[in-house]
Amino acid sequence: MYESYATDSFKKVYETLDQSEKTWIDKTKENLKENPTGKPLGFKWFREKKYLNKRLYFLVDDEKKRMLFVSFASKKEQQEVINFVKLNMKELLYYLKSL
Repeated sequence: MYESYATDSFKKVYETLDQSEKTWIDKTKENLKENPTGKPLGFKWFREKKYLNKRLYFLVDDEKKRMLFVSFASKKEQQEVINFVKLNMKELLYYLKSL
């Protein structure tokens, strides 16, 4: 079983979502704890899951069996999220490994 964590920015975004999106994210988190699948985004540890026109972005540490939820954004914002993760990957991966 994988442990799941979320960045502060993800928690803020989560609070603004409608109930159907929150429900989908909660169910997806539970499913990912057993088997963290998702479309890889340039790196084995950076993945996304699709929900309607939005994407759930997360990092996976297979070694320590942890996941870090980074963002939930529209397809239009996808490149912005990818660029943010690439720019901050050392900090994000360090944070994930130190949890």
